[in-house]
Parts: sequence; C-alpha cells; structure tokens
Amino acid sequence: MGKYSKMMVFLKEKLVFFATPKTASTSIEMALGTTCDIRISKVPNAKHTPYRKYQRLLEPFIMSLTGDEPDTVAVIREPTEWLGSWYRYRSRAELKGSKNSTADISFDQFIESYLSDDPKPFARIGSQAKFMSDKNGDVGMSHLFRYDDIDGLVRFLQNRIGKQFQLGRANQSPKAELDLSPKLRIELKKILAPDYEIYDRLRPATDID
Repeated sequence: MGKYSKMMVFLKEKLVFFATPKTASTSIEMALGTTCDIRISKVPNAKHTPYRKYQRLLEPFIMSLTGDEPDTVAVIREPTEWLGSWYRYRSRAELKGSKNSTADISFDQFIESYLSDDPKPFARIGSQAKFMSDKNGDVGMSHLFRYDDIDGLVRFLQNRIGKQFQLGRANQSPKAELDLSPKLRIELKKILAPDYEIYDRLRPATDID
C-alpha cells in the first residue's frame, strides 16, 4: 500500500484520520504526516485499522491523552469505482504471477470472485462500510467525505489543523478496462447496499455528525 503510514492522530485538535484504502489516504499522509502526533504505520494490519478495532483498542489510549473522545474522519469512494481501483492497483507489473495479481483476469472475473463465498486472494478486500462501522453496523465516523469531494476534506483538515497544504498523487494504479456485466452490476449493488447507502446520503462539502 505504499511506503507511507496511514492512520494519523492529532492530539491538540482531538482528531483521528482513518485511512480508508484506495481513497487518497497516502496523499493525505504525505501532506500531514509530519504534523500529526501519532502515526499507525509499520505494525501489520494496523495502518488501515477499521473503526470497530480502533474503538476497542486504540480509542481508550487516545482518550487518555486528549481528555475526551476525539472526532474521527474518513473518506468513502463510490463502491464500484473503489473496487475498480483495487482491481487496477493489483494489475501492476510487480504483482504479476503472484496470488494477488489481477493482471490476467477480467473485471467481471474479479467481481465474481469478490462476490463469491470464498474469494480468491486477489479479491479479498472487504468493504468500506465495514471499515468505518462499529460492531453494531452503525457508521462510527464523526466526519465523512466522498472521494469526489476531496477538496471538501482538504478544507476541513486545513481549518481543523490550521495548516494550508496541497495534495500530491501517490499509489496511482495502471489503466484498465472496467466493463462490468449488467447482471454483476445489479448483484454488486445489492451486496454493497450498506456502502451505497452511506455514499449516496453524502453530498459534496458536507459530512456526517
């Protein structure tokens, strides 16, 4: 997922940035990594810590430093587009021949495996809704922005942290065809209904309280 760390904690501002994979989180970290107080980075499976695990394991420690419950912020991408980004990212040359490579399969095959009861390694991705929800399935984020409203996120972070910054580009995926059969598209929207519900209720430059 790139050489940069992901989850960032800003103690004075009482803010935790969650790194939803494939939503420009590395670019955000590159811009603010030296500003935050804590970075969850090199611990395996920790840098993309989901909300429910954060709430159970990390939030009590962070609250001991901030004095009360910090706000949380994350980004959600249009769900099918999000999967397309994973598909393209795993098609890059350095993965070819590995079990995680999508170089020799179609997007339809990728989605078919993702939707199956036993996805192949290249399609074991999870969902954004699960990433940002608590154990009861409720969205846990204080502030949530759509990927197509990155400018809104940047304005929010600039105001909250008091630092002006611009985003660079990192972890760009190779180009690839993302044609999906109508049948699979319908099935995918059904399975990812929680993701679409979260995404669709947001509007650019707004957030969830």
